[in-house]
Amino acid sequence: MNFVSDFKTRATAKAGDLRHRQVIRTALRGYEIVRDKRKAAFQSWESARQAAAETKWEAVNHLDTHLETLVAKLEARGTKVHWASTAAQAREIIAQILRDKKARSIIKSKAMTSEEIHLNHALEAEGFTVVESDLGEFIVQLRHEPPYHIVFPSMHLTRGEIKDLFQKELGDAPSDSPEELTMVARRVMRQKYITADVGFTGANFAIAETGMISITENEGNARLTAALPRTMVTLLGIEKVLPRFTDLALFLPMLATAGAGQPMTCYNTMYSGPRQPGEVDGPEEWHVVLLDNRRTELLADAEQRDALHCIRCGACLNVCPIFRNVGGHTYGTTYSGPVGAVITPHLRGLQEWKHLSNASSLCGACTEACPVKIDLHHHLLQNRRNAVSAQPAFFEKLAYRIFSIIANEPTFWALAKKIGWLTQPLQALVKGSSMDPAKAWTKTRDLPPMPQETFKDWWRNRK
Repeated sequence: MNFVSDFKTRATAKAGDLRHRQVIRTALRGYEIVRDKRKAAFQSWESARQAAAETKWEAVNHLDTHLETLVAKLEARGTKVHWASTAAQAREIIAQILRDKKARSIIKSKAMTSEEIHLNHALEAEGFTVVESDLGEFIVQLRHEPPYHIVFPSMHLTRGEIKDLFQKELGDAPSDSPEELTMVARRVMRQKYITADVGFTGANFAIAETGMISITENEGNARLTAALPRTMVTLLGIEKVLPRFTDLALFLPMLATAGAGQPMTCYNTMYSGPRQPGEVDGPEEWHVVLLDNRRTELLADAEQRDALHCIRCGACLNVCPIFRNVGGHTYGTTYSGPVGAVITPHLRGLQEWKHLSNASSLCGACTEACPVKIDLHHHLLQNRRNAVSAQPAFFEKLAYRIFSIIANEPTFWALAKKIGWLTQPLQALVKGSSMDPAKAWTKTRDLPPMPQETFKDWWRNRK
């Protein structure tokens, strides 16, 4: 599969789709205003970012110790913990749990890690029925699409499109009112909760000190997913660990603020084990699958290790001009936007996915927006450098060598400017044709005209 060609094709189509761009801009309209209003509730947002970054640094740089503590606490309360080195191993562990329980139907709350390992496809191929309970995830599942955005899976769809989808797939869509469409999904989902054999969740944080999993949500679906089925399975990346329970006092409001401009996510639930004697709800059996999937390789990279600090808030996507224009599906991978362009080459292969790091304006908005201060735009540059160093392209290397010679020699540079000025009329004649050397640029915009004289010439004449 040619990931580069697919990306370029999708990006070209989406960048030229004005309706799609308008839908995304409408969805994100006012995000920064609402987010900044919520930031003002912090005594100091920048101090909070620094504290969060330091906490994640501690967690990631002592990951082995914190994971051992987390597992010991979970197992002490009867939780069954599994270690998965690869995506394939995680899929097999989860499938075997379902086989052992003789399960047929699975209800899932939102879990980007399950998208990362393509869990739904694997389970459906074995005959299991898998239903997403998060409304946005449920919508894109009905469309047979991956999530569009880390936090807002169906943000690329209008009310009318969702109404038509529900009418086609569920036979029920009284109007395009969000409230009525939500009630349609709720009626369908209630039956799925009651009949589900296994509930599946992701996790936002894992607390080493207390052996707890923290899940945040706005719909209450994760609580039902964990409370009603007899068996619960949780899949989380090993980087989700926080050292102390009190760290949530910072991370929960920070995640809500950066992700959706909320003071706090509606539902914040901690899980520490299966149902205990005297408890009225919860699973009888709980399995936690800890996923590596090349995270330890990123951990070994001291330069970019802080990419593991990511709390999946989606703030970098919301402010990224590239994401806003080409959309989430264009990236062709689970994690889109700036953070996806940074970590995907680590998780899935540098040479196959290096194009994502090149698809950036390097404006730095992502780094500024990141609540845990990941140096995203510099990591994009580092990925570019590493890709070229590992597998240099002959013609690129030759072109940069020639440019270096010209740029470092004033005589050559002056001559190149004169040639550029003289060829401007010719450029106007060949613009957009097969003879145009700048066709990729001029197809959608004009080359900026070169001035009649340089600043140095102007200064010399002025004197």
